[in-house]
Amino acid sequence: MSIFLETSRLILREFTEADEDNLVELNSDPEVMRFLNGGKPTSRDEIRSRILPTYFGYYERYEGFGHWAVIEKANDQFLGWFHFRPRKNEPRDGEIELGYRLRKSAWGRGFATEGSLALINKGFTELGVERVVAETMTVNHGSRRVMEKSGLALVRTFHPDWPEAIEGSEHGEVEYVLTKADWETAVP
Repeated sequence: MSIFLETSRLILREFTEADEDNLVELNSDPEVMRFLNGGKPTSRDEIRSRILPTYFGYYERYEGFGHWAVIEKANDQFLGWFHFRPRKNEPRDGEIELGYRLRKSAWGRGFATEGSLALINKGFTELGVERVVAETMTVNHGSRRVMEKSGLALVRTFHPDWPEAIEGSEHGEVEYVLTKADWETAVP
């Protein structure tokens, strides 16, 4: 197992082909997928042929960045994933996108904030990151709270073109940002 990062309760490691079942289970929960596609499951074939190869590609192209499987240390359980990567459509030097998807059983336990804070710290201290950005639907209050607890600040609300409107999409999306300079002044 290739460990990327460790916190007091979590291990973030590279994905492997053996994680296919974990991703199928995660992406089959309608509540987990609610703010992404309205709750539709992701097929096993898509996970095998598109999602896992995309994750593996990040490891090859961007050292220190990509998608990380989250394992709870206490019971060695797969909880979901974090991404800490260049934005897909607009890679910029020093700007990294933070994201997460966790099992419903992990919600409300501080794991998303713990992992986000660890990634942000590693990004600013070891990986040359200058700016962390994160986006979610305006109505996704849980994810927004994690962003705020992780030090990111709301910078804008916007209305992207959705291929299919889902419940809440009429309210748009929000973008949160944390710069290295702001992080440095906030760190005790």
